[in-house]
Amino acid sequence: MPFEGLAEKLQATFKKLTGKGKLNEKDVKSAMREVKLALLEADVNFLVVKDLIRKITDRAVGQEIMESLTPGHQVIKIVNEELTALMGGTQSKVVIASNPPTILMLVGLQGAGKTTHAGKLACYFRKQGKNPLLVACDIYRPAAIDQLKIVGEKVNTPVFERGSRNPVAIAKEALEYAKDHQYDMLLVDTAGRLHINEELMEELKSIRDGIHPHEILLVVDAMTGQDAVNVAQSFHEKLGIDGVILTKLDGDTRGGAALSVRAVTGKPIKFVGTGEKLEDLEVFHPDRMASRILGMGDVLTVIEKAQANMDSRKALEMEKKLRTRTFTLDDYLEQLEQVKGMGSMSDILSMIPGLNTKKLKGIQIDERQIPRTQAIIQSMTKKERNDPSLINASRRKRIAAGSGTRIQDVNQLLKSYEELKKMMKQLNGAKSKKGRLRLPF
Repeated sequence: MPFEGLAEKLQATFKKLTGKGKLNEKDVKSAMREVKLALLEADVNFLVVKDLIRKITDRAVGQEIMESLTPGHQVIKIVNEELTALMGGTQSKVVIASNPPTILMLVGLQGAGKTTHAGKLACYFRKQGKNPLLVACDIYRPAAIDQLKIVGEKVNTPVFERGSRNPVAIAKEALEYAKDHQYDMLLVDTAGRLHINEELMEELKSIRDGIHPHEILLVVDAMTGQDAVNVAQSFHEKLGIDGVILTKLDGDTRGGAALSVRAVTGKPIKFVGTGEKLEDLEVFHPDRMASRILGMGDVLTVIEKAQANMDSRKALEMEKKLRTRTFTLDDYLEQLEQVKGMGSMSDILSMIPGLNTKKLKGIQIDERQIPRTQAIIQSMTKKERNDPSLINASRRKRIAAGSGTRIQDVNQLLKSYEELKKMMKQLNGAKSKKGRLRLPF
């Protein structure tokens, strides 16, 4: 879970503050020492930590805070605001050209995830109604072009490639091709090296000067911590970048890179990779990330995930079925598949206000439960799905064997399904005065 270690320590520190009725300067400075240690352990740049703590302390020891009725909460508010400012303040959107195509050039070291994230960007922009074209300019790494083709096929995006020809010529030809064939986004996947060297930078500069990208996005691995920040600084100094894509944020429990990149390079984080699927790319919102670190949740991201993965027309149909009690196990399966598309349940729960990482550790979340439930329902006949009352002991045994589960699992699913129907019946019997009841699907 992103920032898990840092979040736990900060939340524990602020719990001590909120437990006190009044605060004095000594209390605040003691808390700031703990915050400083937590940030350093999270691999946040030392100079960034020093400046952040100074700003928070200067604001937190003011007369207004000390005389507040809830000084502890006021300090948390200040920390939230300063963390948000540290990461850029507001979302930094990709510049879209007024005269298409918009050209995005992806750069970075080998192994950072450029090719995969070129595909993720294509998937993201297709959902925005764009018509992207992927460009294969990594002619050195074995199978790099084939990998991009596979990724492109998965996200239904064509790939422009010319084998091992000069990358600059490929990029220029791709630009002309995009103009002629009405592609409004050009996503250029460039070569990387194991380390920054002059040869790499000269090639990237030549591509940049040849196609004049609207944005150069640096792809860096969040799990490398401070090294990711150093790489970002070097690329910006030598090439000039416009933004950063942080990959593997879902596996980075420390968070040092996310908290340091903007302050060190002056360039914003535009996107974060949050999983292995090509849909696992999120726009970076500094305010939401700060809230998640401090245990305040991130309800907006949960809502956006739900909207992206749940069909509104089908949701209305489902509401009607629940109200008229015609909701079947096929419908139940469809809802589960939409929930599954939102990502890991532990990540979703971590965005709910009040559910901090320590509380989540006490909740056993079995990520295999949804696939297991899907297997059980898919092992039923059409008649059984429409009328579960037909499922007697022998049928339960057959379904368990067919789905590779236990009879107890089949029983639990049927029980959950009946409880859901019962709950919906009760809710629909108590409609609000404001009008039709909105169901959570």
